[in-house]
Amino acid sequence: MSSQSVTATLAQLSPRRRRRPVSTKLVVGLSITFAIVLFGLVAPFFVGDPFRIRPIGITPPSAEFWLGTTQKGQDIFAQLAVSTTNSLLIGVVVGVLSLVLSAFFGIVGAYLGRWFDEGFSLITNIALVIPGLPLIIVVSSYVESRGLGVVALILALTSWAGGARVLRAVTLSLRNRDYVAAARVAGERTFRIITVEILPNLLPILASSFIFGVVSAILAEAGLSYLGLGVTGDYTWGRMLYDAQMNSALRAGAWWWFVPPGLLIATLGAALSLVNFALDEIVNPKLRLPVAARPRRKALS
Repeated sequence: MSSQSVTATLAQLSPRRRRRPVSTKLVVGLSITFAIVLFGLVAPFFVGDPFRIRPIGITPPSAEFWLGTTQKGQDIFAQLAVSTTNSLLIGVVVGVLSLVLSAFFGIVGAYLGRWFDEGFSLITNIALVIPGLPLIIVVSSYVESRGLGVVALILALTSWAGGARVLRAVTLSLRNRDYVAAARVAGERTFRIITVEILPNLLPILASSFIFGVVSAILAEAGLSYLGLGVTGDYTWGRMLYDAQMNSALRAGAWWWFVPPGLLIATLGAALSLVNFALDEIVNPKLRLPVAARPRRKALS
């Protein structure tokens, strides 16, 4: 083999040539999400009391009140800062709880098999066929004091079944792989096989499920609060929209009251969707192929 061919082969095998390009969707989505999270973490320390009432009524944005005031003279920017923190907290808590439940009923049951799988599948199917939104509305209407934890728990208990079905299907395929069978024959404990041999292969799906759970929880909480069944005693994005609706902000032309929370909900949803799309490309390599490299269907003669 000549020196030129050896050099060309080494160049093809070099890490720089094999490095996967960073997804633009992932960068944009994470950047927007980080900016919103940073605002929710930092802004509440630099604003006043969002519940403070002032005898000034509805006022447009100004140097004193960056996003104007409500009908009671409350600072909308302060409400938006606190609402961002609370809405993100609900989304993360629901995402974690639903992910834990779906992983337990989907992965553990599918690996153990037999009556474990049948029992877990039965519970999952029952939770899956129960209509989520009507159940949330009924439960929320009977709970008088609805704090952040109560609303997050209600949303988590009604949103894990779909992810469990997906994880169960993938785990059923993974448990028959050669490396899992080799670990089982070697006498490895069940917990270690699940966490070391199976769970790493499910990380992209788990990450995608978590992101979907966060987005769904924020949208569901906003919908409940808009109906008056959300968090009581504190502000969220949905609570701000509910107050704006009840006080006829649209009719009064107070766009600064309902546009900021609605815009943040839409922006965060779009950003997390971009991150989810990027994770889908990692899970399914065919989605990373450029359009020119994808196989074309033959034209019908």
